[in-house]
Amino acid sequence: MLRAIVLTAATLAFATPASAYSNPISRGLADFLNIFSEQPVPRQIVAWSGKQTPGTVVVSTSQRRLYYVLGQGRAIRYGVGVGRQGFSWSGTKIVSRKREWPDWRPPAAMLKRRPDLPRHMEGGMENPLGARAIYLGSSLYRIHGSNEPDTIGAAVSSGCIRMTNRDVMDLYDRVRLGTKVIVQ
Repeated sequence: MLRAIVLTAATLAFATPASAYSNPISRGLADFLNIFSEQPVPRQIVAWSGKQTPGTVVVSTSQRRLYYVLGQGRAIRYGVGVGRQGFSWSGTKIVSRKREWPDWRPPAAMLKRRPDLPRHMEGGMENPLGARAIYLGSSLYRIHGSNEPDTIGAAVSSGCIRMTNRDVMDLYDRVRLGTKVIVQ
């Protein structure tokens, strides 16, 4: 049975923070569709045989998957985009900050490669960090949403871990400051 969804200005304002957009109705519709549309790589609970404690985040760059360890032999598996050739990395970091609809300031090295990029971009749907950002220690790397959901499952970033906005919002609510993040 097909059901129609009536999108009103109030519905769209609820779906996204109005302060993040100059035109919340048109941008709200795009955000609504991005958050609730089908995921390129569906999130699911899977069997987990690793020794990590519950709450640990493990990123497999070769699989292009992120696992949030639940414990009792289970984890939540998310699809991610990872660093492209020359920008991949591995190691253990700690969640040091979390931000909703974060502003973006490209690092100096990125600006050197891409002088066409803006020096600062307010949070919102056009911002490459998407709906949420989870900062990894004192590094320049983050786990963040994306305004390009078709890049999930690919090696395309400058080292950050990309997720759909819907998935990063779910992970954001689960992780705490101090959470261990293992990238391998």
